[in-house]
Amino acid sequence: MRTAFADGPLAVRGFRLLLAGQAASTFGDFCYAVALPWLILSGDGGTVLLGTVLACYGIPRVLTIPLGGMAADRFGGRRVMLVADAARAAAVGTLAVLAFAGTPTLAQLAPIAVVLGVGSGIFIPCSYTVLPSLLKKDDLARGNALSTMVNQCGGLIGPAAGGALVATFGAWPALAADATSFVVSAVVLFRMGSRTEPAEGTEPAASDAAPAVPSGPTFGELLRKGRLLHVVMVVALISNLAFYGTIEVALPDLAHDRMGAAGYGTLLTCLSLGGLGGSLLAARARTAQSPAYLFGTLALVMGAALAATPYAGGLVGAALCLCVYGAASGWQNIVAVTMLQVWAPSALIGRVMSLVMLAVMGTFPVSVAVAGLGVRHLGSSPFFPTAGAAIALAVLAALTQRAFREYRAGDEYAANGPAPTAVAPDRAPLRTAVASASLHPAGPAAPTPVSRAAPRLADSSGSRQPKAVTETARVRSGGPPGQHTAPDLPHTRSTNPWHDSSQESQG
Repeated sequence: MRTAFADGPLAVRGFRLLLAGQAASTFGDFCYAVALPWLILSGDGGTVLLGTVLACYGIPRVLTIPLGGMAADRFGGRRVMLVADAARAAAVGTLAVLAFAGTPTLAQLAPIAVVLGVGSGIFIPCSYTVLPSLLKKDDLARGNALSTMVNQCGGLIGPAAGGALVATFGAWPALAADATSFVVSAVVLFRMGSRTEPAEGTEPAASDAAPAVPSGPTFGELLRKGRLLHVVMVVALISNLAFYGTIEVALPDLAHDRMGAAGYGTLLTCLSLGGLGGSLLAARARTAQSPAYLFGTLALVMGAALAATPYAGGLVGAALCLCVYGAASGWQNIVAVTMLQVWAPSALIGRVMSLVMLAVMGTFPVSVAVAGLGVRHLGSSPFFPTAGAAIALAVLAALTQRAFREYRAGDEYAANGPAPTAVAPDRAPLRTAVASASLHPAGPAAPTPVSRAAPRLADSSGSRQPKAVTETARVRSGGPPGQHTAPDLPHTRSTNPWHDSSQESQG
C-alpha cells in the first residue's frame, strides 16, 4: 500500500477526496437502509407499504440508468452526479422532517421514493465515468480496488452504526444523517473541481461547460462492432442470472434448514469479508497483462467455491467457501470494471456502463423467480453447483472469443484501420478537476508532441493496432475517429457492474 501513497492513486488529491466522500456516503446509505423499513414497519402500513415504497424506488432506478449514461456523456458525469446528489439530499431531508413529525403516508413516501430512484439510476452510470480522467491507466485497477474497499468496509460497519442510531434516537436522525451524507458527497464533487492540472500520465481535460462536438465512434457503431462489449454483456447476464438467485433464495433456504438465523448472518459476513479481501488483493497485485485469463481463473475459483458451499460440512465449511467466493468475485469485479474503463471510448463510457448495469440489475427479478421455483422442486443444495457451473462455463466460453481472449491491459477500442494521428488542445487551467465525459476544447489547438509508451488500440475484431512510441498527443474531443475523451471519476453509491454481492442500498 506504500506505493499507493507514494506514486499511486492515493497520491492524487482528487482521488483522496473521492474516498472521503465515499466513506461518508456509505455511512449515510446504511443509516437509510435501516431507518426506512423501521419507520414504515413501526406504523400501520406494514410490509405491503414497505414493498410499495421500494417498488416506487426500484422501478424508476432501473428505467433511468440509460438516461444517466446519456447524461454523463453529454453533460459530464461530475456535473450530473452533483445535481443528483443535491436532489437526493433534498428528498431525504424532507423525509427526515416528515419522520420527525410522525409516520409518513404512502402519498408522502411514494414521491420521495421516486425522486431517490431517479437520482440513483442517473447517478450509477455517471459514477463509473470519472476514474480514468483522474488516474493513470496503470493505477486504474488499484484505484477501483481502493474505492471498492471503502464501500465494503462501510458494508461491514455501516449497518451496525445505522442500527444503533435508529435504536437510540429513532428513524429521523438516521435519515437526517443520510441527507447530510448527500450534502458531503456534493461538496466533495464540487471541491474536486479545484484541481487545475491532470494527473501525470493522464490526458488533459477540458471544461465541463464546453459544447459538445461529435467525434470518435458512435454508440451505434460500438454496439455493432464492439465484440468485447458483446462478450462482456453475455457473461454478465449469465453470471448474474446464476448469482442473484443463489445468494438471495438458495442461500437463505440452506441456512434456514441447517444453520439458523445466526448462521445465515455469519455466511453473509464471510461473503462480505471475502469481497474485501479480494479488493485488497487487487489493490496490491500488478496489473495483469492478459486480464481475460485472470478473469477466467477467478471464475473457476468462484464456480468451485459456490458449488462446494452446501457440501462443505456445515457452517464453518460453507462460510469458508463463501469467503473464497467473495474474494475471487471481488477481484474479478475490479478486473471487469478496469477493462471496460480502459477499452470503452471515453465519450461513450457513460452509455457503455449504463448498458452493463442494465444487464446486471435487469437479471435480478428473473433470477430470483427461477431460483424460487428451482429450490422449491429440487431443494437448495443442487442449486449451488448448478450456479457455480454456469458462472465458470460462461467465462470459459468467453475465452473462445478472440476479442476477449487476446485483450491486453491498455487496449482501447478502435475501428478497423490504422490509428489516426490527432492534436491536443491547449493546456489551459481547468475549471473542474474531474472533467466531463463529453469535455470538448473551445477551439482547435496546435499539436503537442509527447514521447510516451502508447496504449494499443484493439479493433472491433479483437486485433490490436501498433502505435509509435513517440506520437502526437490525442485531442480529447473533436478530432478524428478513434480518439478518446477523458471520463469523469466515480464518487459514491456506485454499484459494481459484475457480481453485485454488496448491492447498493435503497439510498
